[in-house]
Amino acid sequence: MAKSNAIHVAVGVIENTDGAIFISRRHQHLHQGDKWEFPGGKVEADESVYDALCRELQEECNIQVTSATPFTVIQFDYPDKSVILDVWHVHSFTGTVHQREGQEWRWVDRSELEAYPFPEANTRIVNLLCQ
Repeated sequence: MAKSNAIHVAVGVIENTDGAIFISRRHQHLHQGDKWEFPGGKVEADESVYDALCRELQEECNIQVTSATPFTVIQFDYPDKSVILDVWHVHSFTGTVHQREGQEWRWVDRSELEAYPFPEANTRIVNLLCQ
């Protein structure tokens, strides 16, 4: 699949003051359903990645990002679609994190991330966090 058709996604690796990482389980009916993910969503036209990250985390997780830095960028081709994951490490935020879209969610220690099934595109994120 051509990279120009790739879906550009802003992804937040949200870390709390205890060092735990926020993950949620994708709804079963979605692409890569029932797997765990880091929250985020599609970057809209004429929107910066940082703005998309802040918007998506407000909509999805009920937080306002106050500090985030670029973490990695991953281009991945599934058989049915291509994605570009623009991953940011969220260092601080205001608000109480919870999953507003009805997904199961939890805070997980980095050392436990590998025990959760993530979409293939997320493997590099998990590996980087577990180093």
